Amino acid sequence: MTFIADIIATELAVTPKQVTAAIELMAAGNTVPFVSRYRKEVTGGLDDAQLRHIEERNAYLIELGERKEAVLAVIAEQGKLSDDLRRRIEQADSKARVEDLYLPYKKRRQTKADIAREAGLDELTQLLVDAPSTDPEDAAARFVTEGFADTKAVLDGARAILVDRFTTDADLVGEVREHFFATGTMRAGVVEGKENEGAKYRDYFAFSEPFETLPSHRILALLRGEAEGVLTLEMDPGEESVYEGMIARRFNLAVERSDWLAKAVRWGWRTKLQVSSNLDTRTRLRERAEAGALEVFATNLRDVLLAAPAGQRVTLALDPGYRNGVKCAVVDGTGKVLDTTIVYPHQPQKRWAEAVEKLSTMAAAHRAELIAVGNGTASRESEKLAGEVADLIARAGGTRPTPVMVSESGASVYSASELAAAEFPDMDVSLRSAVSIARRLQDPLAELVKVDPKSIGVGQYQHDVNQVELARALDAVVEDAVNAVGVDVNTASVPLLERVAGVSATLARNIVEYRDEHGAFATRKELSKVPRLGPKAFEQAAGFMRIQGGANPLDASAVHPEAYPVVERIAASTGLDTQALIGNTAVLTRLSAADFADDTFGVPTVTDIISELEKPGRDPRPEFTTATFKEGVNKVSDLAPGMILEGTVTNVAAFGAFVDIGVHQDGLVHVSAMSDKFISDPHDVVRSGQVVKVKVMDVDIQRQRIGLSLRLDDEPGADKQRSRKPRQARKDPGRSASRREAKPAGGSMADALKQAGFGRGR
Repeated sequence: MTFIADIIATELAVTPKQVTAAIELMAAGNTVPFVSRYRKEVTGGLDDAQLRHIEERNAYLIELGERKEAVLAVIAEQGKLSDDLRRRIEQADSKARVEDLYLPYKKRRQTKADIAREAGLDELTQLLVDAPSTDPEDAAARFVTEGFADTKAVLDGARAILVDRFTTDADLVGEVREHFFATGTMRAGVVEGKENEGAKYRDYFAFSEPFETLPSHRILALLRGEAEGVLTLEMDPGEESVYEGMIARRFNLAVERSDWLAKAVRWGWRTKLQVSSNLDTRTRLRERAEAGALEVFATNLRDVLLAAPAGQRVTLALDPGYRNGVKCAVVDGTGKVLDTTIVYPHQPQKRWAEAVEKLSTMAAAHRAELIAVGNGTASRESEKLAGEVADLIARAGGTRPTPVMVSESGASVYSASELAAAEFPDMDVSLRSAVSIARRLQDPLAELVKVDPKSIGVGQYQHDVNQVELARALDAVVEDAVNAVGVDVNTASVPLLERVAGVSATLARNIVEYRDEHGAFATRKELSKVPRLGPKAFEQAAGFMRIQGGANPLDASAVHPEAYPVVERIAASTGLDTQALIGNTAVLTRLSAADFADDTFGVPTVTDIISELEKPGRDPRPEFTTATFKEGVNKVSDLAPGMILEGTVTNVAAFGAFVDIGVHQDGLVHVSAMSDKFISDPHDVVRSGQVVKVKVMDVDIQRQRIGLSLRLDDEPGADKQRSRKPRQARKDPGRSASRREAKPAGGSMADALKQAGFGRGR
């Protein structure tokens, strides 16, 4: 473990002791959220992201070590394991390097080189290498046999032996591979006859970019275009003589003195090393692209899950539609369904007045405080309907409910799921979507955990990346988000409880069944009575469970039950009881954590306890705010350069952010238009769900593209050095109609937009 800890510590810029402690804790069955929150003394304060990295890298390095042992055993069994080879294998830092070193000893089908060796052509090969002035034909004549009937066959066999040496030399293979990746270029062209069918890829019809600078979204777009039969991709290695020189130097081949050697080197490069480097580069590009896509997806998902909750407020939700009507549902502050209906205010029925009257009556009867409007088809028209309903209630003397646009990504996926069917067995599928929209406004986290993260619509090419890795990464995000907020154990659903540290799907069901049978939990300690919830599960989960209004006020906080004695010592030192101590800022701010630390609970944990007592059960999510869309701006054709609008960030990519400004088509704020300062990562400026003000810089009605800027003093069309003219996304014909993809039109922004593959579809 020492070797592994040293490697990971260097990668994270922490100490090996911290890494070792984290590995030991996780090996003992402790979850990442628990270790991050409640074992800071042990790990030196490692956070969730660092612990996830340790977990992943530890698994990889263990596998690497096991592979090294297996390879060493095989080579030793062959009697070919030298001290130098053992050292090189043991020092290998990747699986690829181990496989390079193992290649000469790996069992394989008999090759042409093997046959040539059996025929004694090794001697000829070495002669041609050692004496380059030797006439190859004359030398080969002495080796003609039944299997190699003429000098051409003999020389081909000798060449096969020489090329085999090239391809099984680990150092040469590694050097060529790295140079290929560092200096090569990806080139793309259009397949003849596919110009119209593949028009969405037209920016790649004559494209080239170095491998090292290709961003994630562009790599995935190129690979998708190739898979769809529209694009041809070529891995251009650059000057071939450079690679031939590497080969010649590695084996001291006097190619300038032997035409046969020169041709053999060229043959080895073109038929073997170039092919393997090509495949390796494709693999590396895809891995890099997938890693980038996963990082973007994870960051955006975290922002969406941790979006501001509207809270326990009665909500009327509208799931917009034209022909099939607007599906409506009212839920109370706890998310319980109070009423449902369907109205038909839009075309073709156009029963507007009837819809207004029906919804205003329903909203007033249940005293709705919010009207949640899904942002899909007919959303702006339905938002106008919500506004008229709210105004009518206000004119009648009631409290005006606030209309709010809500992302409905994944709502239809949830409504047709087994989970929704179990939750609402007697409700029409279409009405379940409205309920989900209402609840995700009240508490986005609690509702979105019911939806497959891939359906939430904040990813980049989620269908093109490794699905196992995608699921693993997104599950980690959801787990961290849920535990950062905590859950009310007396109201949490099974899907939400499943995400609590230490709680399995079976335990989550058992908790809900126990709650249904015995009533609300009065204390955290009572959780121990739940079937199969043993001491370890309780240890991991208890700190993230909340009991509101229970017998012990600490049960509503993030203070872990194991640390309640610390709180008792703190309270005793102040002369107050626990209830009086909680929220008493004047007293708590004067305390020193060091005064209450001991061998079990150190200063970091005591510091957290005091902070939690000051603001018990505080929600880390931001305050609830909403964007107000401009009246009369309902579609792209209503936009004009220079308009300043309010909108909500729906997606953040490496090249910029997509913003919903209420026209059924997200606009793009390119990274170059986010600030007067250099911005390397758009996430440093905005996050998904954030309300922002933007200026319209460019509108392309035909292509449904909108360019936006966060710099409100930018002038549309101005030729400025600091910002290039933005162009915007359009729908991706290669995916579902609701996914977004971006298309470029030249320049840095356009390049970034190429096939971005983002969406917020249902």
